[in-house]
Amino acid sequence: MGPSSIPSQQPVEVIKQGEVTIAMIVKSGYMPDRTEFLTPHTFTQQVGFITYPKGGETEPHVHKQQERIITDTSECLLVRKGRVEISFFGAGKEPLAIRDLLEGDVVLLVTGGHGLRYCEDTVLLEIKQGPYLGPEEKERL
Repeated sequence: MGPSSIPSQQPVEVIKQGEVTIAMIVKSGYMPDRTEFLTPHTFTQQVGFITYPKGGETEPHVHKQQERIITDTSECLLVRKGRVEISFFGAGKEPLAIRDLLEGDVVLLVTGGHGLRYCEDTVLLEIKQGPYLGPEEKERL
């Protein structure tokens, strides 16, 4: 039996294969009242909400150069416009789940595979480690 498209009622949904996180979906209406990171320190991309009171400040700063070894490419997608049906695949390329992403939703693609079908004219903001090396960096499922 293949995956089904189930609308999630959760503000943050974690798609897992066993104990492995495949993806995290953050629905547009989720608004924490305090700083909260959704990802553990072991992920190659950190995703979280940082809250500030009115009049608060972040001191001017620069980030020190750090050597990091990153072997996986994770992606973070923000649906700016449209509706997307996203399919998630496990480590063995088997289908796991299908979800709808609406305007304002965010998905962090951690591992495994994914496919997207655009149900409306869509604009995505994509954030991932770069640079993009071209089509040869992808394995088609």
